[in-house]
Amino acid sequence: MGPPQGIRRIVSCPGRFMLPRMLIAPKLLMASLLLCGLSCAYAGDDSADRGNRSKGEPTNYQESAYRIQAGLDGEIYPVFANYASLQKQADRSFGVVSVTVSNPGRAALHQRIVVKIAGWSDQEIQIADVVAGSTRTFIFAPAFLPRFYENHEIVAATVQISVTDLAGHSLYETTAPVRLRSAEDMYWGSDFKYAPFIASWVTPHDAKVEAVLAQAKKYTADRRLPGYESWKDAGQQEQETLREAEAIYTAVKRMGMSYVKSSATLGDHQSVSERVRMPGASLSRSSANCIDAAVMYASLFENLGMESSVVLVPGHAYAGVKVAAGSSKMLLIDVALTGRSTFEQAVASAEAGVAKLRPNAITRIAVSQARSAGIYPMPQ
Repeated sequence: MGPPQGIRRIVSCPGRFMLPRMLIAPKLLMASLLLCGLSCAYAGDDSADRGNRSKGEPTNYQESAYRIQAGLDGEIYPVFANYASLQKQADRSFGVVSVTVSNPGRAALHQRIVVKIAGWSDQEIQIADVVAGSTRTFIFAPAFLPRFYENHEIVAATVQISVTDLAGHSLYETTAPVRLRSAEDMYWGSDFKYAPFIASWVTPHDAKVEAVLAQAKKYTADRRLPGYESWKDAGQQEQETLREAEAIYTAVKRMGMSYVKSSATLGDHQSVSERVRMPGASLSRSSANCIDAAVMYASLFENLGMESSVVLVPGHAYAGVKVAAGSSKMLLIDVALTGRSTFEQAVASAEAGVAKLRPNAITRIAVSQARSAGIYPMPQ
């Protein structure tokens, strides 16, 4: 395959939610973004909630049926919710809640559907037009309130769904219980299927990230961190990238950064999910494990306009940055060694770690590719 051109096609999973699949550059193992594991948290039909409907509505509405799906096995991950809420409604292929409307009647349905996660989100409204004898699914991704992204533990919440006709007469109401995951919970899926979403933890404009760069420039000979400079040849750009990377590594090291694992999370999916600190949290606490440090360094490099990556290998993670704009060569750093080893040792450790692995055991998430697919930093 050639280099990615953003979202190139949509892979569907009938009856379930979908995410865009990104094409990948040669030799890069980029996970599929298809989210096919979404289970029904609540299902409603025209008998289950008949008591919630107003009496006397047209016969065609009495025959309609509704099915509700919420979250991933009933759990809503902030990383996925943020991605979905940033998509235009017409372009959306994935959401937090879906409402499937079946119309076996002889007339078209024209209804107003409102979805809200009580106390946690704004409400989202969609007008549902369903022709006679058909079924349509409407995907909702309401904007969440700031407290959702400030939540650091699993909590219970309730999805509220109401359906009215266009005159405002109530046709159907129900609720569905969900659990909201911590904003720091990353769902990897099997075989790192959703690994590209780790780019949501790459936060180049965090104030603490910029403070590190302000310190790092002090460790360069000319007190500059210019990123790539196109007027330099490839060799000169590589030397500049090494110089800047070492300055950044030194600044983080002198801030007292050291390794603390702290990756345990709660809820379902414990074997395929993990707590990942945001860069600002790692810098505030001077603590990071390998994946925490990888997204932190990726944030620092992206801030400078450099092409950063998070590189996953079995049981470990490295930070990567291309040595020059558009180059195929990447500088890898074993950033978990920050505070314990020299920059040269950290680079050598990463190179040795990757060299002993088969290519299909290495997952490289290029941050720029993730951005092209609409995966942006989570709100801070």
